[in-house]
Amino acid sequence: MTSLARPRPAAGEPAVVRVPVSDPRVRPLLRELGDEYSARYGKDAHAELARYPDEEFTAPHGGVLLLLLEHDEPVAGGAFRRYDAGTAELKRIWTHSAHRRRGLARRVVAELEHEAAARGYRRVYLTTGPRQPEARGLYLRTGYTPLFDTEADPETIGPLPFEKHLPHAPHGLAPV
Repeated sequence: MTSLARPRPAAGEPAVVRVPVSDPRVRPLLRELGDEYSARYGKDAHAELARYPDEEFTAPHGGVLLLLLEHDEPVAGGAFRRYDAGTAELKRIWTHSAHRRRGLARRVVAELEHEAAARGYRRVYLTTGPRQPEARGLYLRTGYTPLFDTEADPETIGPLPFEKHLPHAPHGLAPV
């Protein structure tokens, strides 16, 4: 189990903001994710990013979209949506191409986990593509349990599913 304590950014670290998908600062996230997926999988992946309605990433629908901002510019972000009554599904984990190798994706995941636990979710679920070894490594390093054979060729599996159980919600918080 993980602690419910919110990760504390060091002085000068990016600020965390909750934003709707329509916020203009989300555009670099969606554009870079679409371009990256298209390059890795050889097809236009921008449609995959539009697969879920934007409202699924809002609080009334059990979701959230977070950005990490430096000087009001997005450097990383991610979201979750309600997967089922007790599970949040992480989506759209991204680090700006000019800001990689700084631990920002790890911070995004930690922030999303904290937000999900605070909303009463007990579990986080996600999938990543078989051609995304960086993402696979991130989830393994941050305590996610692979729901696939890690010895198998990822290309034979398809999307690689992971889960992580969250701590119980603080007293008084009901599941979303």
